[in-house]
Amino acid sequence: MVVILDPQNSGISGNMVLGALIDLGVDAEEVAEVMENYASHFGDIKIKIDKTKKSGISATYADIECEDKNSIGYAELIEILDKVKYKISPEVLEFAKKVFKTVAEAESTVHGTSLDKIHFHEVGAADAVADIIGSAYCFYKLGLDSKKIYGMPVALGGGRINSMHGKLSVPAPATLEILKNVPSFGGPVNYELTTPTGAALYVNMVDEICDFYPLVTNSRIGYGAGKRNLEIPNVLRVVKGESIVPTDKVSILETNLDTVTGEVIGHTFDKLMDKGALDISVIPVLMKKNRPGHLLRVITKPKDSSAVSEAIIRETGTLGVRVLPYVHRNIVKREIVPIKLDISGLEHDIQIKIGMIGEEVINYSPEYEDAKKIAYETGVPLKDVMKRANNAFKELLDNY
Repeated sequence: MVVILDPQNSGISGNMVLGALIDLGVDAEEVAEVMENYASHFGDIKIKIDKTKKSGISATYADIECEDKNSIGYAELIEILDKVKYKISPEVLEFAKKVFKTVAEAESTVHGTSLDKIHFHEVGAADAVADIIGSAYCFYKLGLDSKKIYGMPVALGGGRINSMHGKLSVPAPATLEILKNVPSFGGPVNYELTTPTGAALYVNMVDEICDFYPLVTNSRIGYGAGKRNLEIPNVLRVVKGESIVPTDKVSILETNLDTVTGEVIGHTFDKLMDKGALDISVIPVLMKKNRPGHLLRVITKPKDSSAVSEAIIRETGTLGVRVLPYVHRNIVKREIVPIKLDISGLEHDIQIKIGMIGEEVINYSPEYEDAKKIAYETGVPLKDVMKRANNAFKELLDNY
């Protein structure tokens, strides 16, 4: 399953993200309760979530009215969030804190100050907490944290806005800072369409940005409404669909080795597989000062990356391991099919690994350890055993 976050039409704000995710199938009352229990620590709050229409498009609108108790700094806000007794899952809270940090870092850069001196002026603390906590809760409730999230270019709007620092052109400085590496464009109306909160949610949710919709079969579409009634449909669209080729998330671990023997590298292979490595490769490289060495590259599940990194350091003595987290890979459906292989009138059990897209077999090969055992027992060369196994499976496939 993949998800497309599409702010091309009318940008993205916190309540638009919230509305779109609720529109995908989260219980509105449940989300409102979570939002109220967190936002109420920062000010008075009223939440009304209902269906509406924007230029004829049915969407969910999260109407949030807040009044902050007083100005609050970033560090104090995080401290209060950690102390709230109404508990959401640790993953949801950590994600929400990452979004707040994105906003705070952008503000600190714009104002040339440090994180501990940043206060939430432009975006009210209670309002931001409601939007971000609510969106994070929906994101995890829908299971989107484990899905591939595509982001489309962001519409920023235009014109000028009033701020604590006087009139500013759209996009606001913090919004522009957050989206500095994201494709975005002005218009199509003279209003602020993308807010710092919406931009921060976008960059923390999206895994890959593309100009056009990827190849997916749509299963469900959610629309989140913005507050204004514009001459364009003021909605954020979120599409949840199925990819033709499934994806999952992996981490890639790398380190350079120049003082490790081949025997140690071979032994390290087995240790890393025991710790959860999915695949391991060793690539000859030329290092600084023209020293020959090896690049050790390991693919692992994100949950196993720490254990595998530690094993690499312990086994090789390297001083550091580079981690490329949450890399997406396209994967095919895999199955193991046992068959009987006839050699000189005797049957031998061997497993065939097959790869499939849908119901179509696109690749197959015999299990190496099974083929090796048969070669040892029969005296037939390994390459011939593997060739016979492939032919035997192909015959079964052709007769199916």
